[in-house]
Amino acid sequence: MSLKEQITEDMKTAMRAKDTQKLGTIRMLTAAMKQKEVDERVELTDAHVLAIVEKMIKQRKDSISQFEAGGRQDLADTEKAELAVLSTYMPASLSDEEIAAEVATATVGATGPQDMGKVMGILKQKLAGRADMTAVSALVKAALSKG
Repeated sequence: MSLKEQITEDMKTAMRAKDTQKLGTIRMLTAAMKQKEVDERVELTDAHVLAIVEKMIKQRKDSISQFEAGGRQDLADTEKAELAVLSTYMPASLSDEEIAAEVATATVGATGPQDMGKVMGILKQKLAGRADMTAVSALVKAALSKG
């Protein structure tokens, strides 16, 4: 079952269970998916859906920090609930050791910091949705500055 089909099934399940919080979040996700399909006139693959989910998760994390800084815990809690629902669609995260091994493999042949873009391009394809790319970028930068 594709990720898109899984999301549709989860929406039906949330409707039957009258889980309004989960249903609202899934509807927001399906709206974003439909928007991408219409805008780009493409059939979404799992990679496209993961990119959308990843973007929405990042937005929720940013909103949570902003709401907490502004003293709006009620809104932060709503965002946290949405974040929990969205996180269920992400693949399992890699461990720090697995990420370090991927970085070590990808940096083979790189001569220095000028190769950062090439290495990150390779890693983004391999690790999309399974690792925090900011942390990966820091590891790549450290590895390339040593070499």
